[in-house]
Amino acid sequence: MRVVIVGGLHAAVRAAAVDELLTTVPGSVALHHDLSTAVRGTVLRTVRDAGGVLSTGEAPLVDDCACCALREDLLPELRRLAGAGPTRLAVVELWDSVEPRAMAEAVAAHGGAGLVLGGVVTAVDPALVLPCLGNGDDLIDVGLATAPADRRTVADTWARQLEYAPVLAVADSAEADDEDRALLAQLHPTARQVVVGGRAGGGPAAAALAGFVGFSGFSGFSGFAGFDVEAAAAAQHPASALLPAEADACGVATFVWHRERPFHPGRLYAALEDLTCAAARSRGRFWLAGHPDTLIGWDAAGGALCVESAGPWLASLPDAAWELVPPVRRAAAAVDWHPEHGDCCNHLVFTSPGLDRDGLERLLDSCLLTDEEYAAGRAAWKKLPPAFDAFLRV
Repeated sequence: MRVVIVGGLHAAVRAAAVDELLTTVPGSVALHHDLSTAVRGTVLRTVRDAGGVLSTGEAPLVDDCACCALREDLLPELRRLAGAGPTRLAVVELWDSVEPRAMAEAVAAHGGAGLVLGGVVTAVDPALVLPCLGNGDDLIDVGLATAPADRRTVADTWARQLEYAPVLAVADSAEADDEDRALLAQLHPTARQVVVGGRAGGGPAAAALAGFVGFSGFSGFSGFAGFDVEAAAAAQHPASALLPAEADACGVATFVWHRERPFHPGRLYAALEDLTCAAARSRGRFWLAGHPDTLIGWDAAGGALCVESAGPWLASLPDAAWELVPPVRRAAAAVDWHPEHGDCCNHLVFTSPGLDRDGLERLLDSCLLTDEEYAAGRAAWKKLPPAFDAFLRV
């Protein structure tokens, strides 16, 4: 049985995408866990097909975490459906704030025999992309948290939902304009977009969406190998992320800033607020003089910035340790390899309507080490102000 995960904060578009799959793929069912009932101590499961609801059930909370309860209930239910025989496709419709990566990795690792993860889809209303990216509210404050300790925001959750999926089910929204569509295209330029929400029951959009998850019409499921969770994780990791390229269209720009000299920790820290608010979305990796052996990830949305260690630069590892590094990481490092300092570099990408490229470039460049500071060497760099130690838990 093939499994497809459909997620995203835009519930109406998500439901439309699920309906497209149910009406196009014979023998398909959809599973949805409503986490809004978690305040009552349970999670409500619904199983339906194109004709309506087949069954409902409740699962208790696990460790006071609705998302944990979802995992504990979902996998046995998928195995039950696979063992029952007639179900060809199980569409897992995630609740609003559940991120597809965790569910995809759970299905791939623990789904068991008879299950193939066929694809991951994020549903998108283009008119809501910018409002979601600009929403710095905590999920717990808007009723979308999956646990009392859930400290995610609407913006960072939406960014990860959008950027993880290789297929986007996009609503043909009358409220969306060219700027909205350009922003979506620049945030995830490699995604395959399928317009959903048209006539039900086998329209071209529905057929295209089904095709992207491995269903090839009357011939049934193709030899499609399925969704590669390791490759998807590597595409999100700061060391090997598939970051957007330079772009400029319909008032939206993507600025790629790449430099082969480390940041001064004090000057960068002083500029963080301006840099975080300069774009609707920014991400990448950077090199900090105070921690020259540590690759640091940059992830900003909704006016909030996450800065954290993503492990060592490959240049700081002994040769014997390279065999333990995934090939995709070694390949990514080779692209930027420098004869003096290896893969150590700054690679940050900013995407936003009305982006001030020149101002951003000047501000970022002003945070780098000067010629004199750079020439002083690593021993001197480590004596610079420890402005980022709290971020890096030093």
